[in-house]
Amino acid sequence: MNAGHDYEGDGESDVFVQAPGSCGELVQGTIDGNNFLITCPVDMYTRVTVCLGGKRLAAGEKTVEAVKRTLDYLGIGSMPFSVTVESDLLQGKGMASSSADISAACQAAALAVGKTLTEDEIADIALSIEPTDGVFYPGIVMFDHVSGSIRRYLGIPPAIAIAIFDFGGEVDTLQFNGRSDLAVLNKAKEPLVLQAVELVRLGLLKGDAALIGKGATLSALANQYILPKKCLPKIIEIVREYGAVGVNTAHSGTVVGVLFADLDYGRIEAGIKAIKKACPEIEYLRTVQMVGGGLIIEGDYGYERYG
Repeated sequence: MNAGHDYEGDGESDVFVQAPGSCGELVQGTIDGNNFLITCPVDMYTRVTVCLGGKRLAAGEKTVEAVKRTLDYLGIGSMPFSVTVESDLLQGKGMASSSADISAACQAAALAVGKTLTEDEIADIALSIEPTDGVFYPGIVMFDHVSGSIRRYLGIPPAIAIAIFDFGGEVDTLQFNGRSDLAVLNKAKEPLVLQAVELVRLGLLKGDAALIGKGATLSALANQYILPKKCLPKIIEIVREYGAVGVNTAHSGTVVGVLFADLDYGRIEAGIKAIKKACPEIEYLRTVQMVGGGLIIEGDYGYERYG
């Protein structure tokens, strides 16, 4: 990692950092045995504030650990701090809730001492804690969520609305990535994953939501051998009638997104009702917009920075 750099603002200012969550991933798998995902950031956010002094820890254990490791990385060492997290994201669903919390906490801790971190520095700290989604990188990225060996910018998404459904339960990221059969299963689906990556890459390059949707659907179906979602084929069949360009899933979580490039919300609502009728066992959560990733820094000094 490279050392953090000085920040323009005052380290004493009241500063908070927002990180987007995700609706699963557009693609996830391995290439030649190397883990990766393609991010699917959405306009649901985690907000983290870190202040030096005090002992108020309104945050999870991993988030607190992220602050400690950031301060240690910056050479601050052990000192009391307070950290507060407010989040729109559900945990254990594949919405990058932990990744959003941790990445925002890293930057908020740096800001508390008058520094900022690069996205690569945040990635290195986050990955030292657990497998991490790359939602804190600007745009849509291809990112090795286990070791960080792949960090590739792919582009900015075209306008896409995502209707999010939840199949229920929770998936622990550490346990999932520690499965003994995961490498073999990922290897078996690599040919389909490579096709999915190329479709999404071209879709982002051309601003073509249909290509992105096609690639995401291919990856979602390929992942049925690893974490099956029983009603997924039926959902794919239904949504074509309502103008959806495809579906994506949380490859290590429980949510499914239905992707719409035609932002006709009357038609989207009709599609949601059709899915709820055909698959009553799943829960509709909300409809969101796909966004470019990246952290948002705000404070009382009136300064705001994206990515």
